[in-house]
Amino acid sequence: MTTVGASAGSGELKRRLGVFDAVMVGLGSMIGAGIFAAFGPAAGAAGSGLPVALALAALVAYCNATSSARLAARYPASGGTYVYGRERLGDFWGYLAGWAFVVGKTASCAAMALTVGTYAWPGQAHTVAVAAVVALTALNYGGVQKSAWLTRVIVALVLTVLVAVVTVCLTSGSADTVRLDVGADPAFGGTLQGAGLLFFAFAGYARIATLGEEVRDPARTIPRAILLALGITLVVYVAVAVGVLVVLGPDRLAHSAAPLADAVRAAGVPGLVPVVRGGAAVAALGSLLALILGVSRTTLAMARDRHLPHALAAVHPRFQVPHRAQLAVGVVAVLAASVDVRGAIGFSSFGVLAYYAVANAAAWTLTPGEGRPPRLVPVLGLAGCVALAFALPVTAAVSGAAVLVLGAGAYGLRKGMAAGSAR
Repeated sequence: MTTVGASAGSGELKRRLGVFDAVMVGLGSMIGAGIFAAFGPAAGAAGSGLPVALALAALVAYCNATSSARLAARYPASGGTYVYGRERLGDFWGYLAGWAFVVGKTASCAAMALTVGTYAWPGQAHTVAVAAVVALTALNYGGVQKSAWLTRVIVALVLTVLVAVVTVCLTSGSADTVRLDVGADPAFGGTLQGAGLLFFAFAGYARIATLGEEVRDPARTIPRAILLALGITLVVYVAVAVGVLVVLGPDRLAHSAAPLADAVRAAGVPGLVPVVRGGAAVAALGSLLALILGVSRTTLAMARDRHLPHALAAVHPRFQVPHRAQLAVGVVAVLAASVDVRGAIGFSSFGVLAYYAVANAAAWTLTPGEGRPPRLVPVLGLAGCVALAFALPVTAAVSGAAVLVLGAGAYGLRKGMAAGSAR
């Protein structure tokens, strides 16, 4: 198997991030994507079963986070599950995980960029989306410490807005706790689909693992940062879900394009709507920033092993970032900035669930001396990933599966060509 680390001539990344910065990267990814993008589609699928769907998504996310944390401590290199799958299961499974992550998350980059445009300037959403990708790609080019600093600012602003939203909703005369009751409308399949869509909101902790080569004391920092970020995010999600549901109810939430803005309006504080819209735009920027960071690092790792063009493995001699990989991700995201946000959520969820299925399978192979989690964790994580992936809307599941088959075919073709040339 391939040794963890950079291939010859590809350059090494410097370890500059501590626990706080790593947690901020995870929070910036999860809170930005989930609160403002996933609740509406999930409510449409789960109905009044939305709280149950949130609990299911959180359970699968916890298992995935635990497996990822143990693996990241063992293999603190850029690439996340691409590296873990390669080292524990074989080259193909690592490649497939990396392929699913890069394709799914590049689509998410475009979706988050479009979310920025939709909230910031609805009439020029695509123009703003392109500008956002270009600006954040340039920022990431200047070094990961600058990106981590901006993420701190974004997380602080977004959490302030969310606290205001929850407070307004829970203290409103329009709030009715009856709207939290699980009625007769949600079927098991709908609740499972809602959980799959909500999983999109929890996927940001992957960004911590993919930055493994830039984290100080990774064996200690990465597990702590992943679980801290996930725990904080879950508390925030539960608070916001309760606040929005008691004001809007599951049906109005399902049909809302901007549920948090509609919630404060329904709570009788329309003056807060512009603040919420601004917070949504900032949150989506935070997600986009962390997405570009994470996808470019997995691209770097795959390029080092020549699963992607080796030119993308270059590390800038001054800024110590994978500059070509970042530029490539930025270019693809710009080209894809016209996608439908809701459709992208399902497609991205399928890819990320496939990615974590490989992570759980890899964690199963760890020995007690290597920090293996309790056996039930990777089993539940793997089963949960498969169940949620195929419970997603048919279009998302079919297109996601097709992308995985395409990636597997490309891998087989490359291996066949390599074998033929070696004869």
